[in-house]
Amino acid sequence: MGAEAQWARAVIALHLACADPGGLGGVLLRARAGPAREAFLRALEHGSARLHPAMPEDALFGGLDIDATLATGRIELRAGLDAHDGPLILPMAERTPPRLAARFAGMLDARRAHPLIALDESAGDEERVPPALADRLALHVDLEAVPLAAIGPVETPLPGPAALPRAQDAQIAEIAGLAEAFGVPGARAGWLALRAAAAHAALKGRAVIAAEDIELACLLVLAPRATHLPEPGAPPAPPQPEETRDPGSEAESLPEDNPPTDLPIEAVLAQLPEGMLARIAARKARAARGTGTGDARIGNRRGRPVPPRKGRLGGTARLDLVATLRAAAPWQAARGRPKGGPLRIRPADIHLRRYEQPSDRLLIFVVDASGSAAMTRLAEAKGAVELMLAAAYARRDHVALIAFRKAEAEVLLAPTRSLLRTKRQLAGLPGGGATPLARGLREALEMAKSARRRGMTPTLAILTDGRANIALDGTADRGAAASDALDMARAIRASGMEALVIDSGTRPEPALRALADAMQGHHFALPRADAGRISAAVSAALDA
Repeated sequence: MGAEAQWARAVIALHLACADPGGLGGVLLRARAGPAREAFLRALEHGSARLHPAMPEDALFGGLDIDATLATGRIELRAGLDAHDGPLILPMAERTPPRLAARFAGMLDARRAHPLIALDESAGDEERVPPALADRLALHVDLEAVPLAAIGPVETPLPGPAALPRAQDAQIAEIAGLAEAFGVPGARAGWLALRAAAAHAALKGRAVIAAEDIELACLLVLAPRATHLPEPGAPPAPPQPEETRDPGSEAESLPEDNPPTDLPIEAVLAQLPEGMLARIAARKARAARGTGTGDARIGNRRGRPVPPRKGRLGGTARLDLVATLRAAAPWQAARGRPKGGPLRIRPADIHLRRYEQPSDRLLIFVVDASGSAAMTRLAEAKGAVELMLAAAYARRDHVALIAFRKAEAEVLLAPTRSLLRTKRQLAGLPGGGATPLARGLREALEMAKSARRRGMTPTLAILTDGRANIALDGTADRGAAASDALDMARAIRASGMEALVIDSGTRPEPALRALADAMQGHHFALPRADAGRISAAVSAALDA
């Protein structure tokens, strides 16, 4: 799909969001600062309000007006920007904290009368808009690569809410079949695609939904959420509704109630933007539970402010004056405060400041140093550690390295952020011997628990070919070794650690897939893994 078509589709998405804001929610626009984004937002400059992911929640969603409450002696509330009578624009949507994303999700679920335009300005795959927000914005468009020459005019004024045509059963089944063909999870996306198709038909003045409307809805709603691309010419059968008629009346079914047999997959695939398959692969690789940083820790000294809580002053606790006044203001009349007199504060009014600070993250590489390929694996693990550590200065990452061989596991590199120290300690690594996989996992678990007690967030990356042959008790028993390794994997899962298994064997090893499943971790088969591929795999799986 050319840049002109991308721009035209983004303009259509904006019109659809205005035609059905309650049903579609709005637009998720991937575009950093540039002429394409500015031209898109210029159509919204009249009547819109800009938000910010770091704005106080009372400014966004309203709350108590302290000045008016203290002046009148009555509870006075003020409206937030969510009550603004016009579109809302959310820059830097990828930085929206989960708590605020949940509030936005509730706002969209209430079927707001004006759309929300969320701007995804992420610089790479390690950042993404919170799923709770992205899933509720039906229309996803990408203007990242649209040049100035491809930008056209945006028809204004934008349309208002329109009456939508009703979909037929066959069209509902067709959209369900398309969602299945593209591997779109959940039922929300199919419903949003149906609303988008109906909104496009209404904008075109049609009383019924046409094939053109369904194709456009697939491009704007289903394709950006795809987990795989279907093969052209071989669409899967759409879901069949359960039979409720008498068995003898099967021949009397009406043609319009039958699901379609030819889904427009070829037409949709032909219009997908370039790089869609690569983005789907990257999304699958980084389908992780983490957020790219360490776990959030709540403190009272520094970090991102979070809502205050009631408490007692003392020690290192810090008073949140505004929250305390907000809690005390409604009770001044009941407490007999004279006009112009001092505020009457009670211990129950005291609120303390709180901050959220991400903890340091520790990547523990657990490397198989046994067998004939030991030196190759260790060399590539060394390169991967250095590559990962080079990026640690931009984040709070620490790196450690554990090698297991013969009957033992050895800590070759304690948790560090020093690149110079890492290169010096990794200069010569031993290799060869048997494979005590369970010992390596146990040593990594102990290091991870120790790091967690120091406030770090540990993640394990295991690099092996999976042929464990030394049990925990040191005996050479393959069956016991495999069983011990699975037991350690379950212990890692029970501890809540993130884990990644990289299969470096010449052929994928089923035992390693089972090991990753036991840890509820990620599994990658990289038979010819080099340092760059190992580093990319770890980053893709854990930085999402």
